[in-house]
Amino acid sequence: MNNVTETALIVGASRGLGLGLAREYARRGWQVIGTVRNAGPATGLHALADAPEGRVRVEMVDVNMPQQVAALRARLGGERLDLLFVNAGISNWAGEAAALDPTEAFIRLMVSNAWSPLQIIEAFADLVPPNGVIAAMSSGLGSVTNNTGGGWEIYRASKAALNTMLRSFAHHRGGGRAVLAVAPGWVRTDMGGPNAALDVATSVHGIVAAIAARRGRAGAAFVDYQGNDVAW
Repeated sequence: MNNVTETALIVGASRGLGLGLAREYARRGWQVIGTVRNAGPATGLHALADAPEGRVRVEMVDVNMPQQVAALRARLGGERLDLLFVNAGISNWAGEAAALDPTEAFIRLMVSNAWSPLQIIEAFADLVPPNGVIAAMSSGLGSVTNNTGGGWEIYRASKAALNTMLRSFAHHRGGGRAVLAVAPGWVRTDMGGPNAALDVATSVHGIVAAIAARRGRAGAAFVDYQGNDVAW
């Protein structure tokens, strides 16, 4: 029986789904390294780190700052990451339209939601063993196939770009690991809003189960919080 404690790096864990994932993996006995973007006020992640079990530690990184990513990679150089989960991301507004929004808005979402998550994955992938999992928080709105109604145009495009780069990464540098784009459902978070259908705990419980089910299955997959495949 393997008694080695497993470790998860959750990038973007100060609140919402990232914090929920950190809490759930710690509850399951994992060591959790969760990141916050800045050294501002204490967050829910800091409260988890202060728990007597000592399973959570807090690191700081702004995923859009390459020097901070490099510094975090240097600090974690001796770690084995059984799960690398990039949760960091931003949204704009439901009525956004690529033809109407300023170029800055397009660049901001593309960098934060697609380019920067892949830079994190590229930087830390060598710490993930062959039976580990590399995952990033995508969205059902990132499905090109299922986009039959429009809306959230730039956000959709950023998540579709993320999904495409995850598939390419899995093909060229996946090393036989599971590489997952995860659609969490519509969740009551600061991003999802108060009217969303799911609470954080329900989504997180499903995400953790979906990750466990895909572990050891090489290649890219786009899955939802219920473990179902989502059309790319």
